[in-house]
Amino acid sequence: MSSNDSRESGSAAEEPRTALARRRRRQRIAPMSVFPTMCTLGNLVAGFAAIHYASKPVDYAGPWDWTGLTFAAVLIFIGMVFDAFDGSIARLTNTTSELGAQLDSLADMVTFGIAPAYLATVLIGRYVGAEGDVNLIGPEVDSMFGRLMWGIAAAYVCCAALRLARFNVETPDASVESHLVFRGLPSPGAAGAVASLILLHQHLSAARFAEDVPIEFIRGSALAIQFIVILCACGMVSSLPYVHVINRYARGRRSFGYVVLLVVPLVILIWSFHYVLAIGFCAYAISAPALWLWRQIRHRNRSAEAST
Repeated sequence: MSSNDSRESGSAAEEPRTALARRRRRQRIAPMSVFPTMCTLGNLVAGFAAIHYASKPVDYAGPWDWTGLTFAAVLIFIGMVFDAFDGSIARLTNTTSELGAQLDSLADMVTFGIAPAYLATVLIGRYVGAEGDVNLIGPEVDSMFGRLMWGIAAAYVCCAALRLARFNVETPDASVESHLVFRGLPSPGAAGAVASLILLHQHLSAARFAEDVPIEFIRGSALAIQFIVILCACGMVSSLPYVHVINRYARGRRSFGYVVLLVVPLVILIWSFHYVLAIGFCAYAISAPALWLWRQIRHRNRSAEAST
C-alpha cells in the first residue's frame, strides 16, 4: 500500500471523529427556569444544612433550645417543601427539562439520602453506649455494634441512590399522570419517616429533664429508629406501589366538603406536631406492605372458599 493510500484511509477514519467532536461542541444547555431551579437548590442547601446542624456537639442549644438534631430534622422537612414546589412550578409553567430532573435527583440524594442516614448515625452514637461519643459508630471501630449501625446507614444511602436512579429511568415524562403512583417507597417518604421519628425522639428527650420520660426509653427508641431506617431502605428498592398523596388527593377541583375534611388533619398536625408527623409518615411507609399483605390474605381466603 502506498503512502498516499495510507493518508487517505487515515483521513477517512478521522472524518467521523471530527464530525462527532463538532456535534458535541455545538451542544448547548437550554435556558433554565429560574424559580424551579432556585427551589431545587434550596432543597440541596437544606440537606447540607441538616448535615451541618447534626454535627453540632451534644450540648448545643440553638433558638427555642432546639438541639442540633432537631434543627437537622426540621431542615429535611424544609427541603421536602422545596422539593414539592420545584416540580409543581416547572409543570405549571411548562419549563420542565432534563437538566432540571437530574439536578432534582442530586438534591434529593443529599437531603433524602445522605442527611437522614447521617442523622440516624449521630443519634445512635449519642444515646447508645458512651453518651455523646459519635466515634463509636464507623467501619473502623472495634465494636461489632458500631460497624453494624454504620452499615445500616450506608445501606440506606445506597438504596436511596438506587431508588432515585430507577425513578429517572422508569418515569416517562414530567406530567402529573406519570406521578400518581410510585414504584417503591419514595425517598422523601423514607426520609420523612426517619426525620419525624428523630424529631419526636428529641422532643421526648427534652422532656427527660422534667423526669417525664425514662432514659431507658430514650435509648431504646434511638435503637428502634435504626430498625426503621433499614425497613425504609428496603422499601425504597422494593416494587410495592405507593400513592403520590398530593397528586392523588390534593390536586384539581374538589367539593367543599372534601376541602373541609382536609382541614381536620391540618388542625390536628398543628395541635400535636411531633406525634402526628411521625404517625403520618410511618403510616405512609407501611401502607404499601400492609395493603399487599391484606390482598394476599384475601386471595388465600377466596381460594380456600373456592376449593371447598
